[in-house]
Amino acid sequence: MGGPGCGKETQCKNMANKYGFCHMGLGQLLWQKAQQGTRQGPKIHDVMLQGLLVPTVGQAPSFVIVFDCSMETMVRRALHRGQVECRASDCKSAICQRLEMHYTLCEPTLAFYQQKNLLRN
Repeated sequence: MGGPGCGKETQCKNMANKYGFCHMGLGQLLWQKAQQGTRQGPKIHDVMLQGLLVPTVGQAPSFVIVFDCSMETMVRRALHRGQVECRASDCKSAICQRLEMHYTLCEPTLAFYQQKNLLRN
């Protein structure tokens, strides 16, 4: 877990290479789904452009890795990524919205995982 631009994708790819497991980034999967010609695609695309979180359903994790860095660093990295990858959802307003959502929605989730002793930094 971590805010936009904190290094989740980069570090997960590094760990996947080092330990030999497959990395499937949720953001990448959602972008692929948004660009497909399905009825969910436009809905997912609109939610992501607004900087909101796309609802997902999954199984409970056996551990949770938390990536943390300063808000300024996350904004700078996400803006750069938006320019390099031509990602419309990495504009400043959407990034700030996602950061606000991240901190608002993730705090209870982090507290829950902390209580279950599942957090890893």
